[in-house]
Amino acid sequence: MRHTLPNTPQELAPFIDHTLLKADATDAQIETLCREAIEHGFYAVCVNGAHVAGAKKILDRAIKSQVLIAAVVGFPLGAMTSSAKAFEASEAVDHGASEIDMVMRIDFAKQKNWSALRKDVAAVVEAVRGRAIVKVILETSLLSSEEIAASARVCEEAGAHFIKTSTGFSTAGIPAGIATVEHVALMRETVGPQIQVKASGGIKTYDAALALIAAGATRLGTSSGVALVSGRAAGSGY
Repeated sequence: MRHTLPNTPQELAPFIDHTLLKADATDAQIETLCREAIEHGFYAVCVNGAHVAGAKKILDRAIKSQVLIAAVVGFPLGAMTSSAKAFEASEAVDHGASEIDMVMRIDFAKQKNWSALRKDVAAVVEAVRGRAIVKVILETSLLSSEEIAASARVCEEAGAHFIKTSTGFSTAGIPAGIATVEHVALMRETVGPQIQVKASGGIKTYDAALALIAAGATRLGTSSGVALVSGRAAGSGY
């Protein structure tokens, strides 16, 4: 699935998951995130599970808001048991999330334990089946091209709806935690058209966003959404 490229910065808005995942994010900052998403027409807000219920209340109070809530699961390392991820995902949906962004077990990919990785992803997919879509974060900066392609295929087999590049929080790999055109293109070419690709990590300019969409991304995760749709280069963020 590919979208027509935006012609202006403002046309990026429907691609964006407006994101705030910092450990010190306050209720007031989550409210600002939601209000910015409504104002600019972003697709969703992406928050930690503890903030889903609060974001739901804010968005529900807004007239005609179509902004969805994505909750991260197993974030940012992915190194939790599959049952813990499944519980976290189900609870997030109970609180109002309609999308789950889970971090896969990266060690399974490094060890080529594809059966275990498939079960890890499938556990979350099954926990929210019919209630939410699941995006699987591969953390591509930590993987070889072969590991990215194999992981993408396993996520597809496990029933994921999206594969996603990065958490934006990794400090390892080259480039550390950054979405690249090459990785997005590889992911897009590897899976079938029913699976979408989300790029996240270090998207700070309109041109960078366009390049990722052209490579096959249909969603962009960024904490710099307001700057992007305003045509400005972002400062710090993920």
